[in-house]
Parts: sequence; C-alpha cells; structure tokens
Amino acid sequence: MDVKFKKLNDKAQIPFHAHRGDAGMDLTATSLNKTPNYWEYGTGLSMQIPRGSVGLVFPRSSISKKDQFLKNSVGVIDSGYRGEILIRMSIPHLGAPSYDVGDRVAQIIIMNIPWLDISEITDLDESERGSEGFGSSGE
Repeated sequence: MDVKFKKLNDKAQIPFHAHRGDAGMDLTATSLNKTPNYWEYGTGLSMQIPRGSVGLVFPRSSISKKDQFLKNSVGVIDSGYRGEILIRMSIPHLGAPSYDVGDRVAQIIIMNIPWLDISEITDLDESERGSEGFGSSGE
C-alpha cells in the first residue's frame, strides 16, 4: 500500500514502522496548542491515504505513564482528508506528567476498509448468540 506523507514544517518526522510486523507508526508532536477543553498536538504532517483505506490514531503504550488520554478515544482519518494530523488530548492535572513537543504522542495504523452495501430489512437471520449482550459468554 502506497501511503504518502507531506511535511508541513521542518520539525515534522515521517512516521515509520520501528520493527517488522509492527502495526502502528509513531506520530511526533511538533506543536502544542493548549485550550480550555483539550491540548492539541500538531504533527506537522498531512497525508494521502489510498481510497478504500483509513488511518486510525491510537494512544501509544507510553500513555500509561502520562496524565492524558485521547479525547476521541480513536482518531479516524478518512482517505479524502488532506489537513494536518492533529492529536487532541485531555488536559493533565497541574504538575502531572504530560507529553511535550518533540515527544512521540500517538501512533497511526493504516487499514483497508470494505465498501459496504447498506440495506434496511425487517428481520435479521437467526444466530447461535441471538440478542444476548454484555456478559453473555459467562465472563
């Protein structure tokens, strides 16, 4: 899959897979905009995701050492988006560990997605599970 990145400033770092078999590629912060509702990290990157694919932005494992979380849980970057990749995080408590400009703040995974043919029906096919929800497996 051919994914193209464009640097929007000199600090930007093109993401890469650190090890063969890694799913995610780290995104590095090049700027920080602190608002009353969130901290927004700029990556200094825009990208061209192939049609039929999506970019999914997840926290890195290092987030467990910080007092922040991704505000949208998982960021979705559609193939038609050409703006800067931005990472919105919660505001850390005063004095608590947070990410800084220059840190790897998130990771992106590029995946193919199927095009779905959507139709409305009145009844669904029966299944072994049926409508059993939370805890239905006994766990």
